[in-house]
Amino acid sequence: MGVVVLLFLVFSLCALLFYVEAMRCGMNAKKWALAGLVFGPVLFPMFNMKRYLLWRQCVGYGGPLFSA
Repeated sequence: MGVVVLLFLVFSLCALLFYVEAMRCGMNAKKWALAGLVFGPVLFPMFNMKRYLLWRQCVGYGGPLFSA
């Protein structure tokens, strides 16, 4: 019983994290929150890649990439 509660807590926190980060980046926050609730922390690499691709789409692919 304790494992189920712990998993629900972790998945809920992931959903909250994805919601906040998606809102911050201008992405569809509800979609990412629902995906975070279903898939949990496994979704993190896909979220980062989607955020990077959207950023490169706005900035462009031709210019150099300077990271701080």
